[in-house]
Amino acid sequence: MGYSQEFAENMTLLHQSLRDNPKQWIQLVSGPDQLCEKYPNSGEYHCQDNSIYEMDAAILEKLGLKIGQFLKWEEIETHIKKNVIPSDIQTVCKNCSWRSYGVCEEGIQEVLEGKGLRKIK
Repeated sequence: MGYSQEFAENMTLLHQSLRDNPKQWIQLVSGPDQLCEKYPNSGEYHCQDNSIYEMDAAILEKLGLKIGQFLKWEEIETHIKKNVIPSDIQTVCKNCSWRSYGVCEEGIQEVLEGKGLRKIK
Protein backbone atom coordinates (compact mmCIF):
# COMPACT_ATOMS: atom_id res chain seq x y z
CA MET A 1 0.00 0.00 0.00
CA GLY A 2 1.16 3.52 -0.59
CA TYR A 3 0.90 6.58 -2.75
CA SER A 4 3.39 5.27 -5.33
CA GLN A 5 5.70 2.31 -5.85
CA GLU A 6 8.67 4.33 -4.59
CA PHE A 7 6.74 5.43 -1.47
CA ALA A 8 5.64 1.83 -0.73
CA GLU A 9 9.19 0.51 -1.18
CA ASN A 10 10.56 3.19 1.17
CA MET A 11 7.88 2.44 3.78
CA THR A 12 8.67 -1.29 3.55
CA LEU A 13 12.41 -0.59 3.91
CA LEU A 14 11.88 1.58 7.01
CA HIS A 15 9.44 -0.93 8.52
CA GLN A 16 11.82 -3.85 7.98
CA SER A 17 14.73 -1.84 9.36
CA LEU A 18 12.84 -1.26 12.62
CA ARG A 19 11.67 -4.88 12.72
CA ASP A 20 15.18 -6.22 12.22
CA ASN A 21 16.86 -3.73 14.57
CA PRO A 22 14.62 -2.77 17.52
CA LYS A 23 17.56 -0.94 19.11
CA GLN A 24 17.60 1.51 16.19
CA TRP A 25 17.42 5.14 17.33
CA ILE A 26 14.46 7.27 16.25
CA GLN A 27 14.11 11.03 16.53
CA LEU A 28 10.54 12.27 16.84
CA VAL A 29 10.14 15.20 14.46
CA SER A 30 7.45 17.72 13.64
CA GLY A 31 6.62 17.78 9.97
CA PRO A 32 7.85 15.67 7.07
CA ASP A 33 9.97 12.65 8.00
CA GLN A 34 11.75 9.79 6.20
CA LEU A 35 8.45 8.42 4.92
CA CYS A 36 7.54 11.78 3.42
CA GLU A 37 10.84 11.90 1.50
CA LYS A 38 9.33 9.55 -1.10
CA TYR A 39 5.87 11.12 -1.32
CA PRO A 40 5.09 11.52 -5.03
CA ASN A 41 5.48 14.98 -6.56
CA SER A 42 1.93 15.09 -7.86
CA GLY A 43 -0.63 17.47 -6.48
CA GLU A 44 -0.80 18.81 -2.93
CA TYR A 45 2.00 17.80 -0.55
CA HIS A 46 0.00 15.65 1.85
CA CYS A 47 2.76 15.44 4.48
CA GLN A 48 2.33 19.10 5.46
CA ASP A 49 -1.46 19.00 5.65
CA ASN A 50 -2.85 20.20 8.99
CA SER A 51 -4.67 16.89 9.50
CA ILE A 52 -1.32 15.07 9.48
CA TYR A 53 0.09 17.37 12.18
CA GLU A 54 -3.09 16.82 14.22
CA MET A 55 -2.83 13.02 13.93
CA ASP A 56 0.87 13.13 14.83
CA ALA A 57 0.16 15.29 17.90
CA ALA A 58 -2.70 13.01 18.98
CA ILE A 59 -0.65 9.82 18.80
CA LEU A 60 2.33 11.41 20.54
CA GLU A 61 0.05 12.56 23.36
CA LYS A 62 -1.49 9.09 23.57
CA LEU A 63 1.99 7.55 23.75
CA GLY A 64 3.25 10.09 26.29
CA LEU A 65 6.04 11.20 23.94
CA LYS A 66 7.22 14.61 22.68
CA ILE A 67 8.70 16.08 19.52
CA GLY A 68 12.50 16.14 19.69
CA GLN A 69 12.91 12.99 21.77
CA PHE A 70 15.42 10.33 20.73
CA LEU A 71 14.31 6.80 21.57
CA LYS A 72 15.10 3.30 20.43
CA TRP A 73 12.30 1.61 18.47
CA GLU A 74 11.93 -0.95 21.27
CA GLU A 75 11.23 1.93 23.68
CA ILE A 76 8.50 3.20 21.39
CA GLU A 77 7.02 -0.30 21.35
CA THR A 78 7.02 -0.22 25.17
CA HIS A 79 5.06 3.06 25.07
CA ILE A 80 2.62 1.43 22.64
CA LYS A 81 2.16 -1.55 25.00
CA LYS A 82 1.49 0.76 27.96
CA ASN A 83 -0.70 3.39 26.32
CA VAL A 84 -2.47 2.17 23.19
CA ILE A 85 -5.13 -0.35 22.27
CA PRO A 86 -6.12 -1.25 18.69
CA SER A 87 -9.42 0.67 18.78
CA ASP A 88 -7.51 3.91 19.51
CA ILE A 89 -6.69 4.00 15.78
CA GLN A 90 -10.37 4.75 15.06
CA THR A 91 -10.12 7.97 17.09
CA VAL A 92 -6.51 9.08 16.77
CA CYS A 93 -6.35 8.39 13.03
CA LYS A 94 -9.97 9.18 12.19
CA ASN A 95 -9.05 11.17 9.05
CA CYS A 96 -6.47 8.72 7.67
CA SER A 97 -7.38 7.19 4.31
CA TRP A 98 -5.56 3.96 5.24
CA ARG A 99 -7.59 3.40 8.44
CA SER A 100 -10.22 1.36 6.60
CA TYR A 101 -7.67 -1.34 5.72
CA GLY A 102 -7.38 -2.37 9.39
CA VAL A 103 -3.63 -3.02 9.23
CA CYS A 104 -2.81 -0.46 11.92
CA GLU A 105 -5.15 -2.07 14.46
CA GLU A 106 -3.67 -5.46 13.56
CA GLY A 107 -0.16 -4.06 13.98
CA ILE A 108 -0.98 -2.59 17.41
CA GLN A 109 -2.44 -5.94 18.48
CA GLU A 110 0.69 -7.77 17.37
CA VAL A 111 2.91 -5.34 19.32
CA LEU A 112 0.68 -5.85 22.38
CA GLU A 113 1.09 -9.62 21.99
CA GLY A 114 4.88 -9.21 21.95
CA LYS A 115 5.22 -10.15 18.28
CA GLY A 116 6.67 -6.78 17.26
CA LEU A 117 6.40 -5.56 13.71
CA ARG A 118 5.25 -8.15 11.22
CA LYS A 119 7.43 -9.38 8.40
CA ILE A 120 6.36 -7.91 5.07
CA LYS A 121 6.27 -10.40 2.22
